[in-house]
Amino acid sequence: MGRLQRLFQEKKNILSIYFTAGYPSLNDTMAIAEALEQSGADLLEIGFPYSDPVADGPVIQASSKAALDNGMDLKLLFEQLKDLRKTVKIPVLLMGYVNPVLQFGVENFCKACAEIGVDGCIVPDLPMVEYEELYAPIFEKYGLSNIFLITPQTSPERIQKIDGLSNGFIYLLSSSATTGQNLQVGDQTEAYFSRIAALQLKNPTVIGFGISSKETFDKACLYANGAIIGSAFVKSLDAMDIKGSVRNFMQKFKA
Repeated sequence: MGRLQRLFQEKKNILSIYFTAGYPSLNDTMAIAEALEQSGADLLEIGFPYSDPVADGPVIQASSKAALDNGMDLKLLFEQLKDLRKTVKIPVLLMGYVNPVLQFGVENFCKACAEIGVDGCIVPDLPMVEYEELYAPIFEKYGLSNIFLITPQTSPERIQKIDGLSNGFIYLLSSSATTGQNLQVGDQTEAYFSRIAALQLKNPTVIGFGISSKETFDKACLYANGAIIGSAFVKSLDAMDIKGSVRNFMQKFKA
């Protein structure tokens, strides 16, 4: 059993934090990862920046542009993370878009992930059929979980298919909007979450998009195994005091 699977077996109300590699400064990646673990994060999602982040809102778009301007790319990210497991013990995912992965080479990417101790990947624009037909054996060869996304519009048939292809967790988007929107649990959203719960999926679920406060985190955990915070955390980062800004942000959720 891997780190990711063990986490969901042993813990409830999992707090996952997303941040963009190479932001605010090029060499902040490991400092942020270490500070997040020390401050109580359960799971890390390290974003590798891309010039056209279609699913991201303005905060993460801006952080991606800044990271690219700083000189971040996948080759450098893997170099920065080469000693990841000397200091970071919690599960770590890489999150980004498929174009940089294809340019790097899918097998090269998966091999590099395995070598540094990354547990899985989230690639929102990788089509499920391409993953199943072309890349699933490579991910399995290197022991990586591929995390699929579900939206309110995803059909029950597709959700069941995703559940069958998954071995980590399923990323449950709170809405079809971009990242950075506030979570609003009205009748429609509650019906959506209840519909997912009624399917009795074998994989745990984690809610993302719109989680920005302890209140919205707790609300999301009523419907899933945990929640992901991205834009609110990225926005809080202080380039002059990385450790302090991480600690201050996390105190809101760990009080």
